Amino acid sequence: MAQKLILDPQKIVNQEFSIDFQGYNPDQVDAMLDTVIKDYQTYDRMIADYKEKVEDLERTNASLRAKVIELEGRAKAQAQSEADPISQAASQVDILKRLSRLEKQVFDSKNRK
Repeated sequence: MAQKLILDPQKIVNQEFSIDFQGYNPDQVDAMLDTVIKDYQTYDRMIADYKEKVEDLERTNASLRAKVIELEGRAKAQAQSEADPISQAASQVDILKRLSRLEKQVFDSKNRK
């Protein structure tokens, strides 16, 4: 974004043209209008760039909001499961049952050999 506007409102207001016998010097007026056109083109490009950045930031923001909602849900679920001693005991019993089955399989396979 190294684009810079050449004109500002004060420069436009203070712009003076020398007067020929038929009015303002057409070359000076044309040069000034060319500068105004360049500034407007730069301004249009800047607006397009900013719109693109805004759209990108809005997409990123929406994605991050979805992640926040997901993480808040996980945290809430985890807090509920930690606060519920019955579910904790049930999960611990499940773990013990699995360990018991694994031990039984390991010892049975060793006894068969």
